[in-house]
Amino acid sequence: MTTNLSSRRAVLAGLGGLGVAGLGGCVTARPASPPLAAPPLVAPPRPRFVTPPLAPIAMRPDRITKITVCLRPFREAGPRLDVERVGDKRVVHNYGHGGSGWSLAWGSSSIAAGKALEGGTREVAVIGCGALGLTSALLLQRAGAKVTIYAADRTPYTRSARATGTWSPDSRIADADKVDAAFPALWDQMARTSYAAYQTYLGLPGDPVQWTDRYSLFDAADTTPPPLDPALVAPDREGQPDIRFFEAALPGLAPRSHALSPQEHPFAAARARMGVGMQFNVAELAHLLTSDFLREGGRIETMTFHTPADLARLKEPVVVNCTGYGARALWNDRTVTPVRGQIAWLAPQPEVHYGVYYRHVTVLPRPDGIVVQYLGQSDMWGYGLDEEVPSRPEAEAAIATIAPLFAAASPAA
Repeated sequence: MTTNLSSRRAVLAGLGGLGVAGLGGCVTARPASPPLAAPPLVAPPRPRFVTPPLAPIAMRPDRITKITVCLRPFREAGPRLDVERVGDKRVVHNYGHGGSGWSLAWGSSSIAAGKALEGGTREVAVIGCGALGLTSALLLQRAGAKVTIYAADRTPYTRSARATGTWSPDSRIADADKVDAAFPALWDQMARTSYAAYQTYLGLPGDPVQWTDRYSLFDAADTTPPPLDPALVAPDREGQPDIRFFEAALPGLAPRSHALSPQEHPFAAARARMGVGMQFNVAELAHLLTSDFLREGGRIETMTFHTPADLARLKEPVVVNCTGYGARALWNDRTVTPVRGQIAWLAPQPEVHYGVYYRHVTVLPRPDGIVVQYLGQSDMWGYGLDEEVPSRPEAEAAIATIAPLFAAASPAA
């Protein structure tokens, strides 16, 4: 407004000057008119905050890049963290974390590392190169130990690499009716230690850990989700009741979700809530942990173990066993029960920065792809299934469940 007024005044002044100079010899000068009052200056309106629009997700089966299956190692009593003797080796166990391997890794590994260093030992072997193996090795190394990781596969080829990649510290972690009285406090310690450790990875190049918005969407109360292929349902447990999986809150940690009005989101759902969740870019996080371990003097050797007796080949007197579901076979540990989980990976969409949960399907954006995972109508989904062959029908059913949310959008091709 100020600029327009200034320009208008300049034009008027020019014309006035032209009139006086050009017409002065032709007319008789008249008394000058009194100056016009300038119109009041009006401040421009204050700009309003604008919520960035949500980029639509291209939810189509022709965008599937791969389908992966992971077997979560569930133990009714919770993770195994005891110590035993195998020949001349002292073995510290660190496995059986259900669907909470990445989420509890730092806390659980802190406990295992402390036990491994009891007695002053400074040469330690870690078997397993997944989330628990890498964090155990790093913590031991930073405590002054000389550490070698022995594993059949590097991290990208482990089950840890097939994880959903979200903060889920109580995902099938234990049977609430089978844990001992000390477990709730132990779990709380592991979760809080891990949470604090992961905060140090926020904001790093590659975003190994980040916070993302999450939309939880719900139909009307009387709407029943469509069933998936019955062949994909976990076998019944011969009439046994469902497991009451351990759940607990962590007051003071993760932000809480809140309800949204229909005007606050674009989804065609009866109800919606929004929160934020901590997310792991598993590929980048594993790469960073591995690089740190090697740069700080650690070593990784390829070695396969078939029975506990194979540990005799190692020179280290102390071994930390981080073999996850592999411990069921290696240690003949029948307390480890597989819980099958499958992910359909869609081509990455860098413009998508939010996750969705709807009709028991979760969708999370990661740099390596869009995660689409059917979670089942209860945590018993996949319980007892050790089948690691991907199911295309399961993947397409999950995608078809979410696709209507974006039917009116124009997603990228």
